[in-house]
Amino acid sequence: MADEQNPAATPEPAARKRPKPGERRIQILQALASMLEQPGTERITTAALAARLQVSEAALYRHFASKAQMFEGLIDFIESSVFSLLNQITEGPHDTSEKLRRMVTVLLQFAERNPGMVRVMVGDALVFENDRLQQRMNLFFDKVEAGLRQVLREASPDSNTPTVDAQVKASLIVSFVLGRLQRFARSGYKRLPLEHLQASLNTLL
Repeated sequence: MADEQNPAATPEPAARKRPKPGERRIQILQALASMLEQPGTERITTAALAARLQVSEAALYRHFASKAQMFEGLIDFIESSVFSLLNQITEGPHDTSEKLRRMVTVLLQFAERNPGMVRVMVGDALVFENDRLQQRMNLFFDKVEAGLRQVLREASPDSNTPTVDAQVKASLIVSFVLGRLQRFARSGYKRLPLEHLQASLNTLL
């Protein structure tokens, strides 16, 4: 029998731990990214996402106004992760060829480490979703191409057509990256983006 003089002898049930502010949003985005990593996954519904988290759909909408906003959260992560690294490379001391190699490698390393995000990057996960999501990913690759053009233009100040030359080469590099991402997603994540990368870049650059 518990000592009535010692309240600590009868511990009360532990209170249910509530997520810290913003923690539940992160959990939702992590769950969505995890579901996208499953090869052959069809369109993800909020009902399936809620079931994965063992919460109600209403609980999801307390943190995100719509499923489109959830995908925007993933795109925010892609942009912040990739562009911070690309900016470091473009501002770094390396020569043009090395900068281009590092920029391509960063993009493909990010993809290989975050397979669920690849389906967002190539648009597979955005089919039947809000059009602005695909527009944001298009803009993402436009910005990547602009960064490549900047590096290429700086390397050929004596060329008669530096802008045109840089545009052609930057477009080719982005097409190569997109091809790698598409192959990764279409193969069920079996054909890795970094496969034979250095040999490929030797030919490409």
